[in-house]
Amino acid sequence: MGSQKTTSSKSAGSGFVLGRERFEKISAVEGIKLSGAMKKRMREADRKGLSAEARRAAIIRAHSKG
Repeated sequence: MGSQKTTSSKSAGSGFVLGRERFEKISAVEGIKLSGAMKKRMREADRKGLSAEARRAAIIRAHSKG
């Protein structure tokens, strides 16, 4: 008999990632739309080739007060 591997529900490989187009379609069903500023920020992040972490930091900076 071979050994059995156990997996954790908190493993890094669990889940999936939605692409931008799919996310936009789901958001549209929920009535959520990107503002002009959000679209501009997204285009700028794409142009700069920002990582996911850098994109999140840019969004946080845009919405922080002070």
